[in-house]
Amino acid sequence: MWAQMLSAPGKFEEIEVPAPDAADLAAGQVLLATKAGAICGSDLPNFKGSPFPHPKNQGRWVTSAPGFPMHEVVGEVIASNHADHAKGDLVVGWASGFDAIAEVIVSDGAGLAGYDAGLRPSTAVMLQPLACVLYAVEQLDDVTGKTVAVVGQGPIGLLFSHVLSRRGAAHVIGVDRVDRSDAGAAFGVDEVVTASANLWAPSLAARERPQVVVEAVGHQVTTMKNCLDAVAFGGEIYYFGIPDDQVYPIEMMTLLRKNLTLRSGATIERRRVLDDANRYLAQHPELADGYVSHVFPASEVEDAFRAAVAPRVGQFKISIDMA
Repeated sequence: MWAQMLSAPGKFEEIEVPAPDAADLAAGQVLLATKAGAICGSDLPNFKGSPFPHPKNQGRWVTSAPGFPMHEVVGEVIASNHADHAKGDLVVGWASGFDAIAEVIVSDGAGLAGYDAGLRPSTAVMLQPLACVLYAVEQLDDVTGKTVAVVGQGPIGLLFSHVLSRRGAAHVIGVDRVDRSDAGAAFGVDEVVTASANLWAPSLAARERPQVVVEAVGHQVTTMKNCLDAVAFGGEIYYFGIPDDQVYPIEMMTLLRKNLTLRSGATIERRRVLDDANRYLAQHPELADGYVSHVFPASEVEDAFRAAVAPRVGQFKISIDMA
């Protein structure tokens, strides 16, 4: 079977490797013929060669595992050792081996769910990040009537803006260095701020401070401080961005004196929240038309990753067509 292999920072090579055997499936696993994948911000440190902890790195700057790094996947079940998935099922969710840039993969069935077959696979893949956002918003206090700010208006940040708006936020602020004026209204953003967070946060008067701030940037420590500075007294911060650094310096006096709540967490109950994402997309079909802005064939996965590391106007979610 074909697979793309990350052989050096910023460099993919297409290779031929033996396909996994259905006879080797462990309990709860399925064999998937991939149909589409999508690039997540958590994939990018590996592409760039940055130190990023993952079992497949095995202490090296990059892993040579075929199909790595990609976990957002759509596929067809070709063999199953999971009670809820059968041969021929179309599913979306997590590639548990982070190896979805390949023709066939083995994945845990608990991280997969069916989806509306009327969606193109390159669109349906958006259900995985949507599930992550829905789960995160569940962890927040009720946002009804509150001003909320989402720092980072990339693919995840835009979904946060949409969901928080539909969950009753009175005013949604989207902050990004890339001008998102072309997407703000479609994703529920009431106030588009085109600026770095370290310029936006200190510019706020006390009455302008949001009660909830979502950090949807990650990959550096600065925006965490910006969120602490920006949020209102008694407010709440949700850290969703992927931390490249294992330790973040936190201004504990600010956290204390402003009576703040800081939350974070990985997505669990994956099957349930994927079903929630299916329902949410059915209720808001406009998301299916505008969220995935670029689709690359698997043969051009290197170009797709290069685009993902350089956000620009009009670029949102990037999908990979595996067909």
